[in-house]
Amino acid sequence: MIDRASWYGRHEPCGLRVTVQDRTVEKVDWDDVRYFLAVGRSGSVRAAAERLGVNHATVLRRIAQFEQRLGVQVFEKRPSGYRLTPAGEEVVEFAEQMEASSHQLETRVFGRDQSARGLLRVTLPPFLATHLLMPDLADFARLHPDIEIEILSTGEVANLTNREADVAIRFVVDRKILPLNLHGLMGPQLAGGVYLSRDLLAKWRAGAIGPIRPIVINDRGVPDWANAGEIRAAGAPFRAPDAEAQVAAVRHGIGMTRLPCFVGDADPLLARAPGIEPRLNGALWILTQGETRKTKRVRLFIEFLSLKFAGYAPLLTGLSASGD
Repeated sequence: MIDRASWYGRHEPCGLRVTVQDRTVEKVDWDDVRYFLAVGRSGSVRAAAERLGVNHATVLRRIAQFEQRLGVQVFEKRPSGYRLTPAGEEVVEFAEQMEASSHQLETRVFGRDQSARGLLRVTLPPFLATHLLMPDLADFARLHPDIEIEILSTGEVANLTNREADVAIRFVVDRKILPLNLHGLMGPQLAGGVYLSRDLLAKWRAGAIGPIRPIVINDRGVPDWANAGEIRAAGAPFRAPDAEAQVAAVRHGIGMTRLPCFVGDADPLLARAPGIEPRLNGALWILTQGETRKTKRVRLFIEFLSLKFAGYAPLLTGLSASGD
């Protein structure tokens, strides 16, 4: 069930027009109304705090804020507890109407989001989309024809909090850097290796090849792997910032480069550079945010994908091939 405390606490205040003692007050915050109703029904600040899951001081502060916005006192404190003033009794009717409307909204939204339909936006790195998961995404689409799937295949980090995507699949080196407001499911470790074309490797072994150029993604110089194995990369670097261009450059024998093992090991035209073992770079994470994770289409997708990742663990960690 949707937690109203968090749901409404993260959205713009709902407007409530209340007439109290011939005064009209605009845009009372729904959160303040919840605190008002909790105290009014229990007659106790402490009991209201327990019901709302907050501390005693928070309830007092929100009631004071509510009274300030209305410009009237809604409670009087007595030895037996808190009692509504005449002005507070006037407010109760409007507050309960607002509560009923919020329940209707909650029921409608909850019912819609528990159906296996609607838009599902998934962001993930291009390599994962094109070299590993597209067949699985196609299977998921066939299983759930009423879910509209939008794939954001990009190296940019989508902002889940701003609803730029519903689910993010990311490489995470250190889980401590993940924002606290995200909910994550850790997948397999991800390894990377150094690859070159099989034809180029055969020529190098035959001694019939000149310098093998390093294929890099930026202008930060020659990476450390260039001289870490039996083959020493030499010559001017070949830069290919685009992931697919990088793979194409390796296939065409321009040189060697670092690739995720699930890309290099699965490509029949490529081979691991001898003398360089794969290196773990972090882990794959499936991330969601807030109420989004509770919707049925998101839950179905995460359950589906987590099973796929478990099966891909040997490929992702570089254990599915021994190299040449």
